[in-house]
Amino acid sequence: MRSFVKSSVLLSLVLAALFAGPAAASDKVDVNTADAATIDRVLVNIGPSKAEAIVAHRTANGPYKSLEQLAQVKGIGLKTVEKNRDRIELGASGAAGKKATAAASAP
Repeated sequence: MRSFVKSSVLLSLVLAALFAGPAAASDKVDVNTADAATIDRVLVNIGPSKAEAIVAHRTANGPYKSLEQLAQVKGIGLKTVEKNRDRIELGASGAAGKKATAAASAP
């Protein structure tokens, strides 16, 4: 009986871990509006200092218009951006910037 209880507890923990993983991975963050704490929580390989750098870069240079612009932030490379591609949103500010750029380059 004791073995059965241990096995049940172990199985419950494994199932909880399996179901928690995909839920956390489905989180998204709008890097044009989120605070540093949210960016730190949602993005992979981004700690508090890099999250602060993302916000500082956005404040100094305006909203991000492409994911690749995040690689301009000190300490963040294209590999990190790629790892987080499905977690990053550009929001209305980024989308508006993309549309304005496309309209300006149209013949």
